[in-house]
Amino acid sequence: MISISKILLYINTVRYLKPVQIFARGLLYFRKAFPYRQDWSQYSSLTPQKLTFIDSIYSITSNSGTSFEFLNLKKNFEEQIDWNFFAYGRLWMYNLNYFEYLNQKGISSDEGVQLIDNFIFHLPNMKIGMEPYPLSLRCINWIRFFIKHKIHNAKFDSILFNQLNLLTHKLEYHLLGNHLLENGFALLFGAYYFNERKLYIKAKKILVFQLEEQILPDGGHFELSPMYHCTMLFRLLDCYNLISNNKQFDMELKLLFKEKCELMLAWLNNIKFKNGNIPLMNDSAFNIAPNHKDLIDYALRLELDIYKKVELNHSGYRKFINNKFELLVDVGSIGPDYQPGHAHADTFTFELYVNNKPIVVDTGTSTYIPGKRRKWERGTTAHNTTSINGDDSAEVWGSHRVARRPEVFLVEDNDKNIQAFHNGYRKYNLYHRRVFNIRNFKEIQIIDSIEAIKNFEDFSFSNLDINTRFHFHPDVEVELDGINLSINGNIKISFTGSKDVSMHDYFYAPEFNKLIKAKFIQVEFSDQLISHIVFE
Repeated sequence: MISISKILLYINTVRYLKPVQIFARGLLYFRKAFPYRQDWSQYSSLTPQKLTFIDSIYSITSNSGTSFEFLNLKKNFEEQIDWNFFAYGRLWMYNLNYFEYLNQKGISSDEGVQLIDNFIFHLPNMKIGMEPYPLSLRCINWIRFFIKHKIHNAKFDSILFNQLNLLTHKLEYHLLGNHLLENGFALLFGAYYFNERKLYIKAKKILVFQLEEQILPDGGHFELSPMYHCTMLFRLLDCYNLISNNKQFDMELKLLFKEKCELMLAWLNNIKFKNGNIPLMNDSAFNIAPNHKDLIDYALRLELDIYKKVELNHSGYRKFINNKFELLVDVGSIGPDYQPGHAHADTFTFELYVNNKPIVVDTGTSTYIPGKRRKWERGTTAHNTTSINGDDSAEVWGSHRVARRPEVFLVEDNDKNIQAFHNGYRKYNLYHRRVFNIRNFKEIQIIDSIEAIKNFEDFSFSNLDINTRFHFHPDVEVELDGINLSINGNIKISFTGSKDVSMHDYFYAPEFNKLIKAKFIQVEFSDQLISHIVFE
């Protein structure tokens, strides 16, 4: 029997969905019972176009023969590739089926053709690879590979067109977000490759609406993951490359893609650190998406404006920067309400770089596999913010679900101070208020206040466990003397209002399946804590 708490969890998750998502989920269950079956032997008579596509960005993924390495996990299949290999989890298998390695540096035409032939041979037994997300990326990567190597193969083209046709029956309206965008990008590539107006109309219908909704006015992608932002920007640049160099459809989407590319480039310029790192906030990790330099270089090849000026605003991120430090803070709401799958319970977290080196960091993302590690990485105590009784400020669950989530109220927002509060702890009738105060070039002051939503005469903080945490990069040397911290010998952190300060170990996850031992401090307090970060 399902418990009341479980029912409430589902209600608080589902109630944020859009009607189209609920309808599409119902349709999804119907199609599981009565699936659309693609006839792979059906031959397409469409003739591929001779397309112009200037040099893009090489893939990060690694392949050599039947050996593959994704997410820091390597598998050698020796003789037969198991396209349904699940031992390393769904995301690894997705990567296997993306075929991004077709566009890695140094792969030959013959090597790529052998991999495609192997895939086609096993096509009748495909499972995860026929899901719409890997299906979309595979279509794009095949087309890029065919264009680059001038491959004209009737069998490949027929299988490619049939995959695009299958995709039109599996569009991810139940998820929306970056998944539906990838569906649209794939259909656009297919439309240009086959000069097929029906695919173009479907792609245009998705992309025009979704790009207007998903790219925020300050240029951020609305799922608020810097990693996924870079991935979506990369795909937009590829589409702009395709549209601006080929004339099939009157170039009517060129202006839209140019505008969104330049907006996203501006946001990335604002959010990245001076050393080129992206923040690891929400679901983010290094060496998954193209890096800042590669994206900028690609944009320059496409003659786009990489210097557009846009202030951080709608995405909820703010950046304080001077010749000493870079402080990135998150004072925004969780994700889009209807698609918070890559969101963490990290309201008011921050990252601090000093002299171009990471000092206080987000703990990162090492896995999407449901379990203790995934739950912890998404939870509040894995971030540089305040928790009450070990609870999360947002009810993250499963691998990509969020039920109850906080409302954020911005009070002050200027180049020296930012103040906001949220009601993620409303079950205790409490607000968490945080102020970031840039005192001068040498001091940051962070003020955490726990305040009652309503005035209770007998209210007491004594029975609550309230603490805030600072997670340090593995290369940082941390010394704790009572309640005072010395960081790398030239940064001092002290606290006003603390009850106890303790130092602990944690595992930093800069990449998937990569854990590095590091230190964090936990500061316990009652109703207010002032953290003084001073640079000598």
